[in-house]
Amino acid sequence: MDDRSANTVTRQSGSNFYFSFFSLPKEKREAITAVYAFCREVDDAVDDPGQKDPASEVARWKAEVTRTYEGHPTMPLTHSLMAAIARFDLTRAYFDGILQGVAMDLRVTRYPTFESLDTYCHHVAGEVGLLCMEIFGYRSERLKSYAIKLGMAFQLTNILRDIGTDADRGRIYIPQEDLRRFGVEETDLLAKKITPHFQRLMAFEARRARDFYREASVLPTAEERPALRAAEIMRAIYENILDRIEKQHYQVFGPRIRVPTPLKLCLAARAWWECR
Repeated sequence: MDDRSANTVTRQSGSNFYFSFFSLPKEKREAITAVYAFCREVDDAVDDPGQKDPASEVARWKAEVTRTYEGHPTMPLTHSLMAAIARFDLTRAYFDGILQGVAMDLRVTRYPTFESLDTYCHHVAGEVGLLCMEIFGYRSERLKSYAIKLGMAFQLTNILRDIGTDADRGRIYIPQEDLRRFGVEETDLLAKKITPHFQRLMAFEARRARDFYREASVLPTAEERPALRAAEIMRAIYENILDRIEKQHYQVFGPRIRVPTPLKLCLAARAWWECR
């Protein structure tokens, strides 16, 4: 935990999400920036290689969420978060769920089934989406489903892109049942070997992610889309990452696959226009 502001954390992250925030009016932009910065900081509490006691960091963040909801935050970031909570009546359970998901990375390094992975993804991505939906102004069950499905699609895309980085940390997010189904040895994956079996596995997981993007895309009505511009900009950028993974034939063990900034701007502009 440090004393950086929400804006500083978000700006320094270089995240794909940063591009979508500019489509929002000021109050919503400030709120979603605070939520994103919180998510980034708690994630770094577990994944930062210099972090000596990640479990204690997660516990401190849990305590800070309690203080924030009680009106006594101790950090610039959580002061911003308190303002967002008050302005948009953000649900405490979603923050607790995000922390529960982050804590899973401290004790879980393998997922036997897709159902077990789904639980993790719901916490670290779906509940982030649900908070965003509250900021956008929607709490209907249909748009909650949109947020959860889109969060799952983003997280699965991240898993495919970062499979090598996660292997370096000893983690495999691809379900064990899928490894067996496609004849991929865990040792080969940890050794970052690209084999025909691995490519077939990745193609299967990419199709699964595509299904979530598609299922999410049909849920908002035309009247709702203008308020969901930020989410749709994120969708355009993350789907492009998935496009690149596929076009590179799942060569995900080299330099991190990124969307060039000029293309991000083009994708953002197109998504904004389509949501007008």
